[in-house]
Amino acid sequence: MIVCICHGINDKAIHQAVADGACTMSDLACQTGVGTCCGKCTDCAKSVLDDALGATFAQAA
Repeated sequence: MIVCICHGINDKAIHQAVADGACTMSDLACQTGVGTCCGKCTDCAKSVLDDALGATFAQAA
């Protein structure tokens, strides 16, 4: 699923960014550029980030 049209970021890229250490929207913006142009994707990006963090936490447990 495309999350950020401006930068062509999809949910898989966000999950990869979390695997690479992103744990905040600021981290995600630095690693992928998501939310740094028009900003319309920030709510969706935050939701995908939370899902990715939850999945990472579940795997660690």
